[in-house]
Amino acid sequence: MKILDQKISQLTIPTPFAVGDTHVYLLKGDMLSLVDAGVKTKEAREAFMIQLKELGYKPTDIEQIILTHHHPDHIGLIEEFPRARSIVAHENVDLWLTRNESFFQHYECFFRELFVTSGVPEQFMGFLDKLRVPLRYAGKGHVTNVISEGDVLPGHQEWKVIETKGHAQSHLSFINKNDGSFIGGDHILSHISSNPLIEPPINEEEARPKPMLQYRSNLQKCLDLGISKVYPGHGDIFSNVETLVPLRLEKQEQRAGKVLTLLKEYPQTAFQLCQQIFPRQYKKQLDLTMSETIGQLDYLEDSNLISKTYEGGLLYYHAG
Repeated sequence: MKILDQKISQLTIPTPFAVGDTHVYLLKGDMLSLVDAGVKTKEAREAFMIQLKELGYKPTDIEQIILTHHHPDHIGLIEEFPRARSIVAHENVDLWLTRNESFFQHYECFFRELFVTSGVPEQFMGFLDKLRVPLRYAGKGHVTNVISEGDVLPGHQEWKVIETKGHAQSHLSFINKNDGSFIGGDHILSHISSNPLIEPPINEEEARPKPMLQYRSNLQKCLDLGISKVYPGHGDIFSNVETLVPLRLEKQEQRAGKVLTLLKEYPQTAFQLCQQIFPRQYKKQLDLTMSETIGQLDYLEDSNLISKTYEGGLLYYHAG
């Protein structure tokens, strides 16, 4: 737990995920708000309540919950605050908080089709049966106040909403117009690159989002915001945005270069590439490794460095 200034405090909560601890933020203003809510576990709840008490507050003191995005390690404890009638977030978060069944079915069908055309063998399709497993760590609720790019946070007029899709199709960040403080969720972290994750389009008739391109664009956008300090969802607070963003972009371009080198040997499916790029991880982390691989392919295609063809129901990528 850290009191960062008179209006914002950081609370650190354990998670069962590889990413480790997650941070949530208590924001003082016209109302007392909680930005993000950790995971839904006994350990997380206990850690949060201890730190909240150390700050001199009770769960009933929190009047509003603000969410950066819908991932389980950020929405877990939203049901613990009886006076928090308002949940403020991107509209897409509501699909996850309400457990929208038609969307979840669409979500599962999307990944089955994507994996089939990407050349994923049937033996790995069991992954699709586990898509809902992380929801055990997520809270249930309903977004009552939809926010988007350019809005201000209710009760905190100095905080402006910045759309930062990439890591999630619901991702928002918040910048303090007075001092340049930036609550960044998982958009930009000091110690690791955020993983732009493949998601289906919200409307089935639309093309799927390309999160790697969104991530790059929204990282570059951060360079023009005058960010003085980043309060992240994981890892250390940091201030070197001007040097960190170019490094993140360069590292991603290097990874894309490795994919291009492999494609210069012969045309390949996304899964074939994934096996070579992540030989030790792809079997256990198929969702993350395929997202990374397809993200690099989206980048290379957008840069006119590769093309693609459908052959026998599979999507093959070609250099040039």
